[in-house]
Amino acid sequence: MESPVAGSPRIALVTYDPGAEEHKDRDLPVLVAALRAGGADARAVAWDDPTVDWAGFDLALIRSTWDYSWRAGEFTAWAESCAAATRLLNPVGVVRWNADKRYLGRLADAGVPTVPTRYAAPGVPADLPTGHEYVVKPASGAGARYAGRYPAGERAAALRQVERMHAEGFTVMVQPYLAAVDTEGERALQFFGGRLLHASVKGAVLTPGTPYDADKVAHPRLRPWRPADAELAVAERALAAVPGGPGLLYARVDLVTGPDGQPCVMELELIEPNLFLDLHPESVPRVVEAVLAAAGRA
Repeated sequence: MESPVAGSPRIALVTYDPGAEEHKDRDLPVLVAALRAGGADARAVAWDDPTVDWAGFDLALIRSTWDYSWRAGEFTAWAESCAAATRLLNPVGVVRWNADKRYLGRLADAGVPTVPTRYAAPGVPADLPTGHEYVVKPASGAGARYAGRYPAGERAAALRQVERMHAEGFTVMVQPYLAAVDTEGERALQFFGGRLLHASVKGAVLTPGTPYDADKVAHPRLRPWRPADAELAVAERALAAVPGGPGLLYARVDLVTGPDGQPCVMELELIEPNLFLDLHPESVPRVVEAVLAAAGRA
């Protein structure tokens, strides 16, 4: 491994603190090593570590802050302070916009095909479907945490979930469960440096009867995917609709097939998407090149 030299770009790969548990981001050591081999002074740091001097970095790259959704207010406040001290990517305005999944409604208003979504803030009754299977989850969440799948007409269990989430301050999202998720999976198109990096497809995360508060496998049966032209077109439309989109360094667009047979956006991951570099090791050099360029060194 090449050691950093004087004048090397100083890059913070921003992550979470796993405590005594094993760190879940398998990409992190790979990126640290590859960036250091490229001449950068790169290190992994936890976003909530009070001892970190963010002004000491040329770039703070948000990578795996996978606990942020439970502390969204604290996280966005950190992003504001970090962005005032150094260059933060993705930019803080994008972080604010993407931290609340009500952005799906804004994408739909902009004409982007999305999974139909209803929202209910604390104190507002949730509008639960009666004629089809559906999903209830928080507007601030990650890794299918607090996501529940319910059969058509089921209300009692879903209302208990809504009540608990409202009590904890979460805005509730209600979406139809799209049957194609079970048969075709969910496609993840990863962009980096303004270009498609690679794509993957995963199986269904929510199986019938799984409690909403159970731990779930976020990316089951993940494998490489070659996106169709229609999928790429929807992904690019979604990214074009993001306020501050030209400032994006990275993005992951998660797509599913809608009832009309066409792709639609399930989620747009602009804060801390898993890059799946262990599945796509050939993408590491392109990521390193883009990060070094963003840090001021091509």
